[in-house]
Amino acid sequence: MSSKVQTNKAPAAIGPYSQATVVGNLIFTSGQIPLNPETGAMEGENITEQAHRVCKNLTAVLEAAGSSTDKAVKTVCFLSNMADFAEFNEVYAQYFTQKPARSCVAVKELPKGALVEVEVIAEKE
Repeated sequence: MSSKVQTNKAPAAIGPYSQATVVGNLIFTSGQIPLNPETGAMEGENITEQAHRVCKNLTAVLEAAGSSTDKAVKTVCFLSNMADFAEFNEVYAQYFTQKPARSCVAVKELPKGALVEVEVIAEKE
């Protein structure tokens, strides 16, 4: 049995999906892009600013589900330009201090022209 996660502290889903789903002791977040949860507008002009917003959004979703970035076991990161990899890593390391398993790939395009999108699998607290 699964349950859906919804919080106003992260952007509302912009499609037919939930912010996260909890199955047993695991939380599966949807990918977060740098949308401001209050305005719904893209936030950040560069990879550093956008990565911070994405990580803040993920933190809010995980907290709403009863977890935190410290409980992340796997992340999948999408960059629109692999040249942003080093700058992205600097921000990512501030939030995912436990170093979960990770994939990071470059993609042709992300929703709303975002530079980064990240999804997380985490354990509940």
